[in-house]
Amino acid sequence: MKYKYMRIQGRETSYITKYPKGIFSLCWNLIRDEQLTNEEKELFISIDDWFKDNLPEPKPCKNHEKVITFFKCESTVEMIEKLKPATALLDRHQKPYDVVYTNFVGTIVYEDDWQVAVQVENGKMI
Repeated sequence: MKYKYMRIQGRETSYITKYPKGIFSLCWNLIRDEQLTNEEKELFISIDDWFKDNLPEPKPCKNHEKVITFFKCESTVEMIEKLKPATALLDRHQKPYDVVYTNFVGTIVYEDDWQVAVQVENGKMI
């Protein structure tokens, strides 16, 4: 089966969306909780900077709206490779996460060549 969208998400929910936190939030939480070494912190920040430099940040995300993002499977092979060290950090620090593949994401409120942002309410895509 061929999927359109992919998301790496944790098993704890965001206080904004009530939906499972994405990989970037999970890694920033490791930094906030002082669980990473300085080298690990620098590694994740370099990954985050790469994404900020190479992908547009969806306006709904900037505005802290109740949205989650998914990568588009067909155009994000490079992004998945860039995230491997971040998932390795989650593994190393025993932060559970799931890789979700789907063709159904609900109401898309933002779209570019690499990703979509989807409305959520009470922890569910609408």
